[in-house]
Amino acid sequence: MSGQSITDRITAAQHSVTGSAVSKTVCKATTHEVMGPKKKHLDCLIQCTNEMNVNIPQLADTLFERTTNTSWVVVFKSLITTHHIMVYGNERFVQYLASRNTLFNLSNFLDKSGLQGYDMSTFIRRYSRYLNEKAVSYRQVAFDFTKVKRGADGVMRTMNTEKLLKTIPIIQNQMDALLDFNVNANELTNGVINAAFMLLFKDAIRLFAAYNEGIINLLEKYFDMKKAQCKEGLDIYKKFLTRMTRISEFLKVAEQVGIDRGDIPDLSQAPSSLLDALEQHLASLEGKKVKDSTAASRASTLSNAVSSLANTGISFTKVDEREKQAALEEEQARLKALKEQRLKELSKKPSTSSTTAASPVSTATGTISSKTITTVLKLLFSGIPQTCVGEPVCGVFFRSDLNFFNTGFSAPPAAQPPSSTGLNVDFDSVFGNKSAAHNTDSAGGILKPTVGSPNQDLTPSVQQPGKLVSDDLDSSLANLVGNLGIGNGTTKNDIHWSQPGEKKLTGGTNWQPKMAPTTTWNPATMVRTTLAFSCTFPNWKLIPLYFGVSMWLS
Repeated sequence: MSGQSITDRITAAQHSVTGSAVSKTVCKATTHEVMGPKKKHLDCLIQCTNEMNVNIPQLADTLFERTTNTSWVVVFKSLITTHHIMVYGNERFVQYLASRNTLFNLSNFLDKSGLQGYDMSTFIRRYSRYLNEKAVSYRQVAFDFTKVKRGADGVMRTMNTEKLLKTIPIIQNQMDALLDFNVNANELTNGVINAAFMLLFKDAIRLFAAYNEGIINLLEKYFDMKKAQCKEGLDIYKKFLTRMTRISEFLKVAEQVGIDRGDIPDLSQAPSSLLDALEQHLASLEGKKVKDSTAASRASTLSNAVSSLANTGISFTKVDEREKQAALEEEQARLKALKEQRLKELSKKPSTSSTTAASPVSTATGTISSKTITTVLKLLFSGIPQTCVGEPVCGVFFRSDLNFFNTGFSAPPAAQPPSSTGLNVDFDSVFGNKSAAHNTDSAGGILKPTVGSPNQDLTPSVQQPGKLVSDDLDSSLANLVGNLGIGNGTTKNDIHWSQPGEKKLTGGTNWQPKMAPTTTWNPATMVRTTLAFSCTFPNWKLIPLYFGVSMWLS
């Protein structure tokens, strides 16, 4: 079986729909592919454990849920992923596992789908037992033996006698669970079990290094202990010798499967005379007859044993340090590659600054030239019938000359013959692309509007002649809309086409003088409002296109 199954893809898609990125990554790390979990998925999950907004219980529960699968591949990879996060992830993950009453319940797991399923099911049961024991150990001592400080001032070397006698058996139980994996070199036949073995190998080195330092501390205190403590300490030392033999066999398997010899520590056996000295000391405390031994000979034996065990500890520590250095170099190389890739991407990006021949109008999404606006407005006003040319519509004269927006402040040229094709407007002049012609009053011109009296507080609109579109898009559109008389659903009816005669009203107690009409208008209130005109055109339905254009331009 190779490649992701349809079930894997469907499961990942379900988590994509629900928006759970963590669950999706767990599913991708525990697919049906007969290979170890991919490093990119493991790195992602490790990063998740360092994020404070990530739900650690949800991550753990997703992994537990994956172990309920019937496929040995999915279950095995779920255990490997869990183990990897326990070793390299944030300590919060291990703390949560330690707080649970139950962890992996795989003591009866069996995949009957094939011969390989039967074989791998055995190692799955053993592996799950070790992970359970690893979590229980953390619960009992509140730290991970594989991550404690080591050396002369390490945790296990500085522990007092009472606590030491309680802690070493916990290490022994975890070491027993690890060594019970009991795999041979010819059984490491696929990438899944190989990934599990490598994690166990690294745990074995660190765990035994802590175990070894605890024994050194025990031996240094042994001859000063009470009788009961000596008896317990002697039993611990005898078990340690047994486990030294088993760890030696485990390291041989690692060498057989191709692990570099320099990454495998050397084990130095303590002299057998040390065991005899420990037993004689306990017998003497119990009142039994023992061979006479001087304090000098006893001290010499103890010194030789401690020196031998210290050399073993140094060897294990060097291997661990080499692994850490290799991991650091790998991470630095990865960061360097990412940096180079980023620099290449930045060098390939084109410059975002650009210029246009026509007057550009800057917007939030780019640069729009006046040529583009001209084209749009041609479409907008192409539907105005020629019958309205030169006619006042809400204060606006639609004419064929360049000043088609003329609001009545200048007279038009001589009337042109009607055309069946609609308006022929010179938009380039409107937008300032060429100088506008000089408008002069002529006979039969348009009646000029009457403006309010000078004593009124008026603020007339100022428009640069020959250029109705400025560099500010919003202001330009507001000016155009204002000239069309669009605003708040009413027409600009405050312009009078003849000077009204002065009327003097008299009488009435509630009479108040009327204010003079004004031509002042606010462009800001004119944009994107309802159309209303004093006359109706057959093709005014094209005017709503303006709103779509203005929305597109903005």
